[in-house]
Amino acid sequence: MQDFVDYGHFEITLEDYLKQNKISKNALAENANLQRTQLNSYCNNKIRRPDFDVLARICYALDCELADIVTYVKPENEDGGKNDG
Repeated sequence: MQDFVDYGHFEITLEDYLKQNKISKNALAENANLQRTQLNSYCNNKIRRPDFDVLARICYALDCELADIVTYVKPENEDGGKNDG
């Protein structure tokens, strides 16, 4: 049985970016050619497999970098939990 290793995860911080920059979801949806439900999934960090095309359209529409809307969260344990148990 293989042990679980926590490599960390990514969080989409698009909602925070929009609030900080006072950008409406409606404006972004229109400028990035996204459906509102699709945009809400990204804003609510409910995406399991992000679409790079969608992320590129969002970054283009916002004139931002990917790192402005996506954050890598390191694992809680430095060894990723490899030595637990």
